[in-house]
Amino acid sequence: MWDTAAVYGMGASEQILGNLSKNENRSALLISTKFTPQIAEKTSEAAKQMLSGSLERLQTSYVDIYWIHNPANVDKWTPQLISLVESGKVKYIGVSNHNLAEIQQAQAILNKHNLKISAVQNHLSLLNRSSETSGIIDYCKENDITFFSYMVLEQGALSGKYTTKTPFPEHSERAKIYNDNLESLEELISTIQGVASVHDATVSEIAAAWAISKGTVPIIGVTKVNHVDDAFKASQISLTENEIRTLENAADNSGIIIVREWEKEMN
Repeated sequence: MWDTAAVYGMGASEQILGNLSKNENRSALLISTKFTPQIAEKTSEAAKQMLSGSLERLQTSYVDIYWIHNPANVDKWTPQLISLVESGKVKYIGVSNHNLAEIQQAQAILNKHNLKISAVQNHLSLLNRSSETSGIIDYCKENDITFFSYMVLEQGALSGKYTTKTPFPEHSERAKIYNDNLESLEELISTIQGVASVHDATVSEIAAAWAISKGTVPIIGVTKVNHVDDAFKASQISLTENEIRTLENAADNSGIIIVREWEKEMN
């Protein structure tokens, strides 16, 4: 599965993916892209129009998962996906950055048309477990909804690469978010390293394996071949209940909860 959005690079991400995948067997790919209300045109068919642009850039006649990127107005935007599914241009409906009440609200709208939410995509990591504690993950399991977790590595903060001695590059966006927390993070990273040593794994692999242990599918951003290898290794790791508790206790003790500017607490 390849996950993108119209707003990522304002279409550039979709265009790159389209160029890479145009000669591949389409049925072997799961292409996931998003409708972002904040950049929608002020028309009654804004989702249809945004999808049309996405399909052109992706060089495909349909997308496997089409997401409402955030719950700007559940009653307004959810109905616009119905005709897209009925036309065959969208196979599955997803919602991203929605809390439990908003997911249930969207599902109630779709129920009237014999449709359902097939996927939820929210921030989930050892530094943001609100989709678990709010009951969203349990709701997904109970209703046959796949939960896709993003930022499981917190943009590298949970990779073990960055410390107080080797912080994120100065003036970068990640530096603004994470550098002030690196001292508190070091004990958590040490705990993750302890678990990693038992599994002959890296810190990144354990952070991803934790997300998998919750019954979620991590979306991993990769820039190097070894990142793909790491993701595969993470999928093969089975953490014990004791290890999961150890990791979560260390995360709680760090006192760090990361909520980015585009999202909200799910509790």
